[in-house]
Amino acid sequence: MADELHANIKPQNKGTKVFKNPIIEKLSRTHIAVPLVIFSLYSAGLLYWSIAEASMPVATTVGLFFTGLFVFTFVEYLAHRYLFHIHTDTERKQRFQYAVHGVHHEFPKDKTRLAMPPVMSITIATILLFLLKLAMGDFTFGFLPGFLMGYASYLFVHYIVHAYQPPKNFFKVLWVHHGIHHYKMPDRAFGVSSPFWDYVFRTMPK
Repeated sequence: MADELHANIKPQNKGTKVFKNPIIEKLSRTHIAVPLVIFSLYSAGLLYWSIAEASMPVATTVGLFFTGLFVFTFVEYLAHRYLFHIHTDTERKQRFQYAVHGVHHEFPKDKTRLAMPPVMSITIATILLFLLKLAMGDFTFGFLPGFLMGYASYLFVHYIVHAYQPPKNFFKVLWVHHGIHHYKMPDRAFGVSSPFWDYVFRTMPK
């Protein structure tokens, strides 16, 4: 199954232009290592602040970290299912869906569009920091790092699934799962870093 799915991948690796403005088009592309480093450093800084400055107990920080990690898998599923695959019944929705996700389905091996650009990464992380700080107080410094590392894990898994051949170990299930979504059933298998929520919401391919 994995070999069959991988053989169906389109050979284009540079994709197509999404934005007419060359500067915005350039900023929309990035190497996978950039956001991974950004989120790792951002998360490390927040964890340090949680323990050293906010005086949060280590056990509480660790618990909040894994809570954030788990919550991200749920957000990932919802975003992929309802935002990235939004019902395109208007031209504006069609343009939006293509820009945020449709271009990836058309050119799944375009490595420069498999991760969020650094400017957007930092902006979204900072917005989340301020919003969660208002809602959760100092608990944010333990929760948000887990959430951000959940996103980093998603980026990493998504990248290696598209950039490399399936491995001969238990990680192969992620290749097959995401491959089914891309090349067989785009209305199924929305989980990327984990198929857990596909089981919960019955979108797991039969």
